[in-house]
Amino acid sequence: MVRAMAIEETGGPENIKLIDVPVGDPGRGEIRIRHEAIGLNYIDTYFRTGLYKSKMPLVLGMEAAGVVEAVGDGVTHLKPGDRAAYAAQPPGAYAEARVMPAAQVCPMPDGVSFEQAAALMLQGMTVEYLFHRVVPIAKGDRVLFHAAAGGVGQIACAWAKSEGIELIGTASTDDKCAIAAKAGAAHTINYSTEDFVARVKEITGGEGVGVVMDGVGKDTFDRSLDCLRPVGMMISFGNASGPVPPVNLLDLASRGSLQLTRTTLFTFLADHDRCQAMAKHLFDKLLAGDIEATIGQRYPLEDAAEAHRALEARETVGSTVFTL
Repeated sequence: MVRAMAIEETGGPENIKLIDVPVGDPGRGEIRIRHEAIGLNYIDTYFRTGLYKSKMPLVLGMEAAGVVEAVGDGVTHLKPGDRAAYAAQPPGAYAEARVMPAAQVCPMPDGVSFEQAAALMLQGMTVEYLFHRVVPIAKGDRVLFHAAAGGVGQIACAWAKSEGIELIGTASTDDKCAIAAKAGAAHTINYSTEDFVARVKEITGGEGVGVVMDGVGKDTFDRSLDCLRPVGMMISFGNASGPVPPVNLLDLASRGSLQLTRTTLFTFLADHDRCQAMAKHLFDKLLAGDIEATIGQRYPLEDAAEAHRALEARETVGSTVFTL
């Protein structure tokens, strides 16, 4: 038996409870991994609230790093004793150990710590696919990125800077704008005090950006379309402020034949080879010093409810990890 943080019904952070769960041996295509650090991500709140449906009871969490204890038949890229990390479905990371599918678990190179990997896997591979696997983005291109001081945002700022991409980052306070600028944003906009559409047009000489990356959702979606140049791409990848209402496709036409996609990381990770390549790209960026694992908060695993509350109240900066 191992300790785990789970919900028996959807609702607020107070529904997260400490339970004991059995951990058996891995079957074919599975591993058993003992966690050393666990990542907190906004997607965890979607499962907790019921926005994303799942069977109950549910151990939360999509990301962790640790040591492989056992492997099942057919697993060739990992062996017992390997240091490994993952961002993967199904949920179940908020536990001391678990048995899970092996295909999306990735070997960790020397020089990457468990906490770094737990802070980076989901957010970092999100940034990897946003910049490399949705629409071509080249050196000199302009990108608008919302919530640029958050965990994903800070990685995106650094990633863009390392590749010569002009990232315009938005945040809710001057302090958070400063964090985004330090991370690598070329320009920052405090959307609480500034009209971000007007500022984007000012920064781009009235042209607009080629790509918007929006993990906020409902509160920023519609006006973000006005930040795009003709035939620009809107990448909606999260719902931090709530899901985006239905979109009239004619609005995309009238605003300049805009492109729109709603992406999710796990589509890109579903292919084993692509997942491993994305993780290697991420670790290479980290080891080269192009990006950092900015851990703003650490909580004991049993304080998962408080961590969820802080995340939803926008009190966190950078990544949050659970310690064991």
